[in-house]
Amino acid sequence: MVTSVDDDASVRSALHAGARGYLVAADADADQVLRGVQVVANGEVIVGRSVAGRLPALFGPLGGHVPYPFPQLTAREQQVLERIAAGKSNLAIARDLALAPKTISNRVSAVLGKLGVTDRAQAIVLARDAGLGRG
Repeated sequence: MVTSVDDDASVRSALHAGARGYLVAADADADQVLRGVQVVANGEVIVGRSVAGRLPALFGPLGGHVPYPFPQLTAREQQVLERIAAGKSNLAIARDLALAPKTISNRVSAVLGKLGVTDRAQAIVLARDAGLGRG
């Protein structure tokens, strides 16, 4: 994200919504913007100088609340992913959440798309690497 907005609430909201970069236009020249695009394309995260110094204050002290590892997912998609990571079938997830199996199938497709994976096995690996599905 390249923006002119530099307030804490906007930075926090953008990063929680899944932005993998946050550069303030007033602080970023063309080379920095190009580097930002390359960094994000490589799966990394970048923030500008004005934001970097404020990150601890924006997200609280270490040891506090740990944010959900996949903020791009809705609350219901998070529930579905946690059950996928635990090895549950769509039918079992539907029973757990009192939803129709077709609804779960749609949610699973949405989760896979948002995680950028092509199948359930890849989603399980990502989720378990992030600590989900173990309890």
